Amino acid sequence: MGLRFETRASDSPWVDTVWTCTSDQVAEMTSVATARWGLVFWEHEGRANAAITGPETGTGAAPVPEGAAFVGIEFAVGRSLRAVPTPTLVDGGVELPDTTRGSFRLDGHRWETPGPDDAEALVDRLVRAGTVVGDPLVPEILRGHRLAVSGRTAERRFRTAAGLTQGAVRQIERARRASELLAAGVPGADVVTRLAYFDEPHLARALRRFVGRTVRQLREGTGGALALDLDQPTS
Repeated sequence: MGLRFETRASDSPWVDTVWTCTSDQVAEMTSVATARWGLVFWEHEGRANAAITGPETGTGAAPVPEGAAFVGIEFAVGRSLRAVPTPTLVDGGVELPDTTRGSFRLDGHRWETPGPDDAEALVDRLVRAGTVVGDPLVPEILRGHRLAVSGRTAERRFRTAAGLTQGAVRQIERARRASELLAAGVPGADVVTRLAYFDEPHLARALRRFVGRTVRQLREGTGGALALDLDQPTS
């Protein structure tokens, strides 16, 4: 069976997706660019671990040991940790100390380690405690609403909360969406038009940079394990 990676969307305004990954053999997964930070919990050989992951501006190799089981929470853009500025997490992360099989320590408190079905319950507790916070301006920016602040102020607040510029977030999100469409069989020319790429070479460069795959690999499902659930609707 090898490696199994799955994601589900969340109905929480604080969470984008919840993902799981399991392996029954040593494997290597290609991590893809993401505009979001997250929390990840994993067990391997009886040891429990937890970490904060940051937004990623490119791809990389993610080794997965045999017998490992992961649960991850990807937070919505603009949500952040009170104690850890998101810009400091970009292309990096922080492993959390003093983690046990049932709990982990974050922001000076101990929390129960979640499973994939109760991730939102953990996030609700983190929000109520003030450990996870959000800038209300960021959702307004993402929805394209008229703002009561200057463009410079909006960009500064967006980058402080998200760790990335608005432009970087748009590029990453567009490449991930293009991957989903191509994997679902949508022709490259149609993806270019639908997502407003300049041309097919522009699309190909974005895929190499942010996903680590070619158009052909995405269509054929080749190139190895990918940290992106491509079983998505194409509408």
